[in-house]
Amino acid sequence: MNQSVASPLKNPTYRNLFLAQVSSLVGTGLTTIALALLAFDMAAGDAGKVLGTALAIKMVAYVCVAPIVGGFAHLLPRKATLIVLDLLRAGLILTLPFLSEVWQLYAVIFAVNVCSACFTPLFQSVIPDILPNEERYTKALSYSRLAYDLENMLSPTLAALLLTVWSFDLLFMINGATFLLSALLVVMAVLPASAMAERENSILNNITFGVRAYLKTPRLRGLLALHSVVAVGGAMVIVNTVVYVRSYLGLGESETASVMMASGAGSMLVALYLPKVLKTVPDRPLMIAGGSLIASALLWGMTMPGLWGVVGIWFALGAGWSLIQTPAARVVTRSTSDGDRAAYFSANFALSHGAWFLGYSLAGWLGAELGLSQTFALMAVIAFLMTLWSLKLWPTNDPVVVPHTHEAHTHNHPHTHKDKHHEHRHEGWEGPEPHVHEHRHKEVKHAHPFVIDAHHIHWPGPER
Repeated sequence: MNQSVASPLKNPTYRNLFLAQVSSLVGTGLTTIALALLAFDMAAGDAGKVLGTALAIKMVAYVCVAPIVGGFAHLLPRKATLIVLDLLRAGLILTLPFLSEVWQLYAVIFAVNVCSACFTPLFQSVIPDILPNEERYTKALSYSRLAYDLENMLSPTLAALLLTVWSFDLLFMINGATFLLSALLVVMAVLPASAMAERENSILNNITFGVRAYLKTPRLRGLLALHSVVAVGGAMVIVNTVVYVRSYLGLGESETASVMMASGAGSMLVALYLPKVLKTVPDRPLMIAGGSLIASALLWGMTMPGLWGVVGIWFALGAGWSLIQTPAARVVTRSTSDGDRAAYFSANFALSHGAWFLGYSLAGWLGAELGLSQTFALMAVIAFLMTLWSLKLWPTNDPVVVPHTHEAHTHNHPHTHKDKHHEHRHEGWEGPEPHVHEHRHKEVKHAHPFVIDAHHIHWPGPER
């Protein structure tokens, strides 16, 4: 009898990490709202400019810092690193109520998001080691998606309630406390040791490895195209909901909140049922369907419907991005060795946020210059083209085990002799494993789960 696997929350280590994630999400959501109020307090009429710059700084930190730290993550103790990053974020957030200059705000925002750019990919890369069963891991990804969506829906309400009693400075204090709680929960978790990364430990190689390997993997290039689809759809929701509901429809704040909740509801509904669907349907067709749904919803938006129409569009956009984002980590995990996983997740984090940066810029600039209808049309075209591009980049026939040939070569990197790539002889001076010495590989033809790493620097062709 085929029974469903146990909930990942029954694993105490994962449970602690999930609670740490939820704690951080709640605090970060409150800080996003408090940050807007602090920007107004500092700059009044220029608050929008200050907040926009702060968000741009956040994206720059994500895109530039994540690959660098991800390249060296295999050299760091995971648990201690996560704890230190949480403590740093708590300390930085707690300084925000005491700032008096805009430049100080920018500096703290950059520092906080540097820590987040280090923390998030490392956190994501730990979960597959804790939950090696793919079905349990998929459920964990569903829970993570639900947590993000619930935070987006509930944080504004919670912030509004708190602000009726206290000033916005309290929201920063709460966020600092949530990061401290997250650190405590990580302390209580028992994390497995990092697997060894079998690559040359030069600075340049480590910094660039994750992005290079990611972009050499066909399914990950397809995933990046789909991240771009999510970015243009998500940017329309985040940037232009207020403009559509308040300016075009002439409605109030409650209707604006309802429309925003529609996208969250669509995302949550998909996240709830996707683990069951993924038991029988592969990731690729579901994620392509998500891209097509986003593009179609944006095309519908071009007609500029009334309130219930835009609720339907936003619901479809949320469902579409959940179809892509919920399984995305499965695709990354399938494409990397254990030792290189943090570098791949850091590359995914940086490249996807680069797409979001472009999406925000397009949604804001095009909306202001061309109007919403034309912006919907252009965003729909981009979404359709990127979905088609993902079809081309991500092969239909995409096996995990790939026959391939290794040419004879010599190189130098940390290694053990537990795999088929290291069968060379020793002279006795090399020391205990894992060890580092120059060694030669003979030409060999074989098949195994294929990923880009030190021994596989190009994807075997043809890709189809």
